[in-house]
Amino acid sequence: MAKGELSMNLATLRNGWSFAQMVEGCLKHGVTAIAPWRDQVESVGLDEAARIIKGNGIRVTGLCRGGMFPAETAEGRQTANDDNLRAIDEAAALGADCLVLVVGGLPGESKDIAGARQMVTDGIAAMLPHAQASGVPLAIEPLHPMYAADRACVNTIDQALDIAGQLGEGVGVAIDVYHVWWDPNLAAAIARAGREKRIMAHHICDWLVPTNDMLLDRGMMGDGVIDLKAIRAMIEAAGYHGPQEVEIFSRDNWWKRPGDDVVRTCVERFATVC
Repeated sequence: MAKGELSMNLATLRNGWSFAQMVEGCLKHGVTAIAPWRDQVESVGLDEAARIIKGNGIRVTGLCRGGMFPAETAEGRQTANDDNLRAIDEAAALGADCLVLVVGGLPGESKDIAGARQMVTDGIAAMLPHAQASGVPLAIEPLHPMYAADRACVNTIDQALDIAGQLGEGVGVAIDVYHVWWDPNLAAAIARAGREKRIMAHHICDWLVPTNDMLLDRGMMGDGVIDLKAIRAMIEAAGYHGPQEVEIFSRDNWWKRPGDDVVRTCVERFATVC
């Protein structure tokens, strides 16, 4: 695969680089697509981030993140909605392919996961008209079940597709291998996502054995147990041929390395492993 098919999720470069340095580092190694996080955009300012992106001809494969819908009170849910409307505006300003949604877990002391999932559906429905008017697709990212309580009560592609199907156009899925590789229904779920034309993003990294931190110990492609080529084949068979976006949270390894080494390794592994 050509380098142009690789996108760098800027979470992978949380090593002290500025926004401009991250873009420069990617371009140095032939990476012309990125997916920034909102705090990274905020650090430089939305207008300046958009100037850097557009001035360098960078593709933005996604903006991370919106979501976090469930809350104990109506006021809390409205606060989440207000923030999500701002996220849509930011994604539009950056020309992002989609706004990635990490939907949130159980609110407060609740044990009602079905209720939390309904709050997710209601929350996306509330923001959808503004997203459609702004031309920003919403990509639900199902997270591994270990995050169901605190980060995402939507844990499989099928669950995300069920929600998208209720809501209609402009809602799809971001398929992150770290979160879905274990699913015994993965092949059928990806095929379904293709039939329904809901695949909006494909995120890659690897699952390490052992994993020392459930959030911040993702692996570089090829260092773990995920069959990246097999999953990519499923995704392409489903009709998605867009970029593969490297998203590695690695507090004790890759975040401690020079950014230039990280980008170089991502490009090398992409060519040999993915």
